[in-house]
Amino acid sequence: MNGSSCSFYCHVELLFRGCAHGSMDITLSHPPLNSPNFSTSARRRFRASLLAWYDVHRRALPWRETRDPYRIWLSEVMLQQTRVAAVTERYQEFLRRFPTAQKLARASESSVLAAWSGLGYYRRARLLHTAAKVVVRQCGGRIPASFTELQSLPGIGRYTAAAIASIAFGEPVAVVDGNVERVLQRVTGKNAGNGDLWRTAEQMLDRKRPGDFNQAMMELGATVCTPRNPACLTCPVRELCATRGEIKSDSKPVSQKKREIYYALQQREDAVLLVRRAQDASLMPGMWELPELEAPISHAKSAFSLRHSITVTDYTVRVWREAFPDAVSGKWIALRRLPVLPLTGLAGKILRQAGLMGDLRSPTTAGPQQRMTAQGLDS
Repeated sequence: MNGSSCSFYCHVELLFRGCAHGSMDITLSHPPLNSPNFSTSARRRFRASLLAWYDVHRRALPWRETRDPYRIWLSEVMLQQTRVAAVTERYQEFLRRFPTAQKLARASESSVLAAWSGLGYYRRARLLHTAAKVVVRQCGGRIPASFTELQSLPGIGRYTAAAIASIAFGEPVAVVDGNVERVLQRVTGKNAGNGDLWRTAEQMLDRKRPGDFNQAMMELGATVCTPRNPACLTCPVRELCATRGEIKSDSKPVSQKKREIYYALQQREDAVLLVRRAQDASLMPGMWELPELEAPISHAKSAFSLRHSITVTDYTVRVWREAFPDAVSGKWIALRRLPVLPLTGLAGKILRQAGLMGDLRSPTTAGPQQRMTAQGLDS
């Protein structure tokens, strides 16, 4: 087992490293928003049109019903590179188990990872847990209320600090995530660098309603100004947009790759055999998973198969429910412990398919309408 030169998660790690080098070139067709030809009055119209649209069309999401900085912080961390639909269920469950920063700080790492299981990018959960401890020990249990102070917490970078500060505390500071970046590039017709994007976002910000404006920009990018086939006819700021449609790009779309991987599912009475990833593993350290097989079992038919997608690879996962006394090692885990065990997303999916856990969770692979910072995960 696991003797191949690149196991499933090794392969995934290489994919993530390779996804950080994409670029997008834009051809100007109209004057950019921050040029002299785009007046101050036009920017006011942009703000007014966007906020009027947002007030009517914004999605009903649980984190929009509160100004609690802890809940907003949690939602922003969960939404990084994860689809909104996948986050909604996990957000509510996480808050049920850890309703305050104090409760989260007192929890064990394994229980936090178990509550995060299925969302992926587990480093986010570890940093959130660490930051909660800092809030309790060094901040008297109160989450810092300013953009600058928030960035002193582990795992909170410029984007997350700006989102919390503007939404929870009303501080007039702009955000730039993947959706906002796309909106700004299309509206201005300018393939700006990261620094220019943040400056443009600050110029556009409605300083009386900064939290709503930031959420409106992200909502516009997620639901109207989408990566492919933007709905320009329904866009509230289409008359002020430089490109009014698809951005011209020289980059070719990335095609999905296909791979087949194999796992052993062994059960005895009320326990299942699992293996734990090394604590020093670069990807998902300390998480539990099923034993991975080097090759399919030739003398037996797989019990079932399922599909699992990560970034640009679609995996066909084949699972054998056989006895492997020589090929597989691990630890027998009681079925009753599975809901509180930090499982990899794929392990949870297999166990649910096998009927050993609850209903299958919604897939969390980040798609076109994911929430993502301009640089990826905050750090």
